Amino acid sequence: MINPTATVPTVAIAGSQGAAEAEILTPQALEFLGALSANFEAERRRLLAARVTRGEALRKGQLYDFLPETASVRQSEWRVAPIPADLQDRRVEITGPVDRKMVINALNSGANVFMSDFEDSTAPTWRNVIDGQVNLRDAVRREISFSSPEGKQYRLNDKTATLFVRPRGWHLVEKHLLVQGQPISGSLFDFGLYFFHNAAELKRRGSGPYFYLPKMESHREARLWNSVFNFAQDTLGIPRGTIRATVLIETLPAAFEMDEILFELKDHSAGLNCGRWDYIFSFIKKFSYRDDLALPDRSTITMDRHFLKSYVELLIETCHRRGIHAMGGMAAQIPIKRDSAANDAAMERVRQDKLREVKAGHDGTWVAHPGLVPVAKDVFDEHMTGANQIARRNPGIHLQGADLLAVPEGEITRKGLEMNIDIGLRYLAAWLDGLGCVPIYDLMEDAATAEISRAQLWQWAHHAGRMTDGVTIDVPLVLATIPVVLKRIEQELGAERFAASKFTAAGKLFEEMTAAKELPEFLTSIAYASID
Repeated sequence: MINPTATVPTVAIAGSQGAAEAEILTPQALEFLGALSANFEAERRRLLAARVTRGEALRKGQLYDFLPETASVRQSEWRVAPIPADLQDRRVEITGPVDRKMVINALNSGANVFMSDFEDSTAPTWRNVIDGQVNLRDAVRREISFSSPEGKQYRLNDKTATLFVRPRGWHLVEKHLLVQGQPISGSLFDFGLYFFHNAAELKRRGSGPYFYLPKMESHREARLWNSVFNFAQDTLGIPRGTIRATVLIETLPAAFEMDEILFELKDHSAGLNCGRWDYIFSFIKKFSYRDDLALPDRSTITMDRHFLKSYVELLIETCHRRGIHAMGGMAAQIPIKRDSAANDAAMERVRQDKLREVKAGHDGTWVAHPGLVPVAKDVFDEHMTGANQIARRNPGIHLQGADLLAVPEGEITRKGLEMNIDIGLRYLAAWLDGLGCVPIYDLMEDAATAEISRAQLWQWAHHAGRMTDGVTIDVPLVLATIPVVLKRIEQELGAERFAASKFTAAGKLFEEMTAAKELPEFLTSIAYASID
């Protein structure tokens, strides 16, 4: 499989080793992971260092803009590879973690695509990531089943969604697998195991290994993925171009390099997606040092704001010009069974969001719950009669860098302050307990929720955000408010349930991150040390 004359790196399992590990971490799979790491880890580290350098330039006043050195890529005419048959129609995609019941329900949901997620909606405990690989392997072979504690049986329908996998971003590692004594890249671990075990089987079944790629900040990071894809396909004897990948444009720097990212992945591209929640987090984070660029309450940052509307328009026109899908964002609502009026209102919000997307020109959209699939599908069926609307163009769009950097006006309220703390604590406590996808206040939240919450808290606290009640936010105020919110949660849950939770640990992490002199880059990187 691997060139026998090449140096084979030492690969060691630092996590528990049971039956599932033995099935997934075979000697051949470990050899493949070692080869991926040996060939691409150095470049991964260089690209992460380049992010830091770019951040330092930003602090010195060099704002993001379209790259002059890649103007020829943006201005020339080229298209990505033709779209595979099973990816022509992606009008509704459902996303969720890789636990066994979720995989079955999502594949059976009626959605066109299921994006199984090792990233923001999975807390990366060793058990979760290994079991997730087992679950996806079984799903690809249609051998997956699940029996609930109540005895309910779950199996795949005859017709299921097309499977995508989202590996962790380039910045994350998998501490339970060491290559030359160092944790392997979480991206290479998640991608490598899924590809190794399933690429040939997927191709045999008329599909392929399809991926969503998160958190990239430059076309050079896309180039690295493309090199990984070529190496993986060559190594396992899979034809180049079998892999297809949709890139989530969910960082501010990447919004200025959409053409370049598609170009780097040209033969492996499956388009771009508006990862809007993480995009908002990235906007906050990149300008965290600026007191004049603080965003207002999260609830007021809607998709009609100029900087988000511009980002959507640019993404759609870029994708359609290059002959590929432009995917819409997440509807995080979940059905509200206890209150029919509230449920009707929530579903109407979903309908209006999806109507905005399909009229803007998106070729599909995301939902977080199977109950939303019919709602989104009805809207796209009515307004998108073909498999997609890639042929729809809007060449009159001439956006400038300033359009993507326009800070929306709005207020900072005490309710917004306390809601950031409340939602952030609830999500982080669940994440520390092994859950990465959590229903909070009738929304299905993932890591982007906690990231927006804690990033806004830090920026407001360190730049004297002024609330509508006239009080100026500072670090002591936030630190004093965290225990107040924790007490409310304790009263809601009861002392016994609260004591058994991870809320105390979550509160401590929130306090540390708020007090830090520099905004921590990623919450999940810090909290990863606290899970097994």
